[in-house]
Amino acid sequence: MKTTRIMAAAVLAFGIGMPLSLAHAQQQAVQRTDVLHNDLGVAGREFSQVRVDFEPGAVSIKHSHPGVEVAYVLEGTMEYQLEGRPPVTLKAGEALFIPDGVAHVAKNVSSGKTSELATYIVRKGEPVVVPEK
Repeated sequence: MKTTRIMAAAVLAFGIGMPLSLAHAQQQAVQRTDVLHNDLGVAGREFSQVRVDFEPGAVSIKHSHPGVEVAYVLEGTMEYQLEGRPPVTLKAGEALFIPDGVAHVAKNVSSGKTSELATYIVRKGEPVVVPEK
């Protein structure tokens, strides 16, 4: 009986800890570095550029933005899955326009590190990245 309780507690702890560990690992596998952030000079809009580095096999969370994004692949190969559209694969030197509010996921499909330069024109004062379910 005592062994059963210990096993049940271990399974419960593992089940709760696993998603947290996975989320932490995912955060380490995708690194965002702010490059430039500035008022756009257009009412209610701001400009932001971020370098995003993906370790091999890393996948972003499903997210959207309160404005448009242009993703420019600096190195490696990325796959972008925009909600309601077929996946798009881009190599270094290629870019993708992501419309305002469209949920998407980005994945490194290279064997090495991949980097993109994400350029945003978004509504001022709102978080640039909005997690989606």
